[in-house]
Amino acid sequence: MSRGGSARIDELRELIRHHEHMYFVENDPEISDAEYDELMDELAGLEEHRPDLVTLDSPTQRVGGAPTDGFRTVHHMVPMLSLDNTYSADELREFDRRVRSRLEGAESGYVVELKLDGVSVSVRYEDGVLAVGATRGDGSRGDDVTANLRTIRSIPLRLRGVTSGSLEVRGEVFMPRSGFGELNGRRKKAGDPPFVNPRNAAAGSLKLLDPRDVGGRPLDAFFYQLLGGEATTQQEAADEMRGMGFRVNPESTLCDDIGAVIEHVQAWESRRSGLDYDTDGMVVKVNELSLQEQLGSTSKSPRWSIAYKFPAQSATTGVEAIVVQVGRTGKLTPVAELTPVFVSGSTVSRATLHNQDEVERLDVRVGDTVIIEKGGEVIPKVVKVVRSKREGRPRRFRMPDSCPVCGQTVSRAEGEVAHRCLNVRCPAQVRGSIEHFAARGSMDIEGLGPALVEQLVGSGLVADYGDLYGLTEEDLVPLERMAEKSASNLLEALRESRKRPLARVLAALGVRHVGVRVAAQLAGRYPTLDDLARAPADEIAETPEIGPVIAASVRSFFDSPENAKVLDKLRAAGVGARASKRPSTSGSPLAGKAIVLTGKLKTMARGEAREAIEAAGGRVVGSVSSRTDLVVAGSGAGSKLARARELRVRVISEAEFVGLLER
Repeated sequence: MSRGGSARIDELRELIRHHEHMYFVENDPEISDAEYDELMDELAGLEEHRPDLVTLDSPTQRVGGAPTDGFRTVHHMVPMLSLDNTYSADELREFDRRVRSRLEGAESGYVVELKLDGVSVSVRYEDGVLAVGATRGDGSRGDDVTANLRTIRSIPLRLRGVTSGSLEVRGEVFMPRSGFGELNGRRKKAGDPPFVNPRNAAAGSLKLLDPRDVGGRPLDAFFYQLLGGEATTQQEAADEMRGMGFRVNPESTLCDDIGAVIEHVQAWESRRSGLDYDTDGMVVKVNELSLQEQLGSTSKSPRWSIAYKFPAQSATTGVEAIVVQVGRTGKLTPVAELTPVFVSGSTVSRATLHNQDEVERLDVRVGDTVIIEKGGEVIPKVVKVVRSKREGRPRRFRMPDSCPVCGQTVSRAEGEVAHRCLNVRCPAQVRGSIEHFAARGSMDIEGLGPALVEQLVGSGLVADYGDLYGLTEEDLVPLERMAEKSASNLLEALRESRKRPLARVLAALGVRHVGVRVAAQLAGRYPTLDDLARAPADEIAETPEIGPVIAASVRSFFDSPENAKVLDKLRAAGVGARASKRPSTSGSPLAGKAIVLTGKLKTMARGEAREAIEAAGGRVVGSVSSRTDLVVAGSGAGSKLARARELRVRVISEAEFVGLLER
């Protein structure tokens, strides 16, 4: 392999790591499943030819991404492996050949199930009672989302006919299409941005920190695997789970051989559009559980099962215009405005073209006839121009030299594909940065959605997120759909946001390359915003997980005169001024304790209580078990309090909790 091949391997690894992070951690995928699979397949092929270049940290050597910060980590008793993908009848026949070769004559049919496009979870039951629920995470460990899973009514809290022992079920949490439409309708009405698709909505819902918010989301779940039951086949396991009270995907069929499997999956390609949930393929499993065990697994995938992915659905339409959007970082993105066309369950009228290089690769022009696909059934994508239908000689698209929003200079840095507006006061950037600042994962300013941000910026009341803290009721009441109560609620939300810990503030600022994880690392080293603002780049670069590129970006942000003015406004409001509390494992009665918070606290928000516990060396867990040390019970405490009393776990009041913090 050439040096170029080695470079391509490194490039692919970085690309895949980035997209794994965006999908598994940020819940904000930038590419479709099919595009991700193409990158992974290319990397696997290159590494197969050069095994000497395979490293332990290569994406091919693990299952998925890391758990998200903010939830307790749960280690799976048995790894949750991913499935190998196949896209054709020939590949299914090759899978069957491998299975029969390893079984050496043993016979077993195949169970074929619809593959839901949702969030994989494992749920463990102790003595018939739900104990712990977790996301797949990296396959070995995931996020403890027990409290959130309890709000999904199709997940039983107590099993039927099971009173002793441990068992675990695995399945998929998803959002039905009908519920997704209703949820987005409510979000638009409230001025919040709609979710892109049901999978994003389901993943985002499971990451909410308040189970009451999750309870308002139309989530559902199907289960497909039982660990610890008495079944001997996959179909018997499904029946056993149904008997316990689980919802099992009804679209499950036993096929005698691979020929019947192929006929079945091909028949479903056209039938799936009638379902009320998204599916991107079918899962083929050896039916006999003993043969599954005999076949075993590789380090990342079971040998007894494979996913057949449906071909991406496509449609032909026309390009009416190519417009340029400006994001919060100033990045210019060309977007094709299309003649509306129905594909994969929805009408598509726009598709991103990503950047100038992609436009040139496709050679797409206004007036062209194009073929679009919804990659992974989600993201509209222009895949090909039908050149034979091009009329005349339409002009090639060129990225503008000036920003379409503010008219200022556009630049493309050497080595980058992105064009950017250099004017930090560009209204598009201002709106985007304020929306990012106010978002749930940042400062979590309730009520400050895109519609209100548009009004605040458009009316001149706000020129940056620092101006938010100078707003008054007199400023807000005259705005559209704003009354005294709404204005008062927003001002209260702004006052509450001043208490956010430094890590949240840093993530909200919009510094390039600084997301939630990097922000947490910086906050762990620098107690206040001012401490970080004074730090030299080489010192910042010594922070764990932060190198010279991120350090230079941080230093550049704080050195900017424009940003300095905004930061002065935040300082005046008291944002980021409180010193970060450092965890301590000595002297505190909470050090090393596993603590459950339940009910409503009067003296502090749930997030503040969590931070206080962690600062004292304790850790917050989501559910009560025999390993729980303390339960802090506020007003309205319910099932967790009852469970604590049942297990004789120590329960303390809010006043006692505050007293322990102060010791």
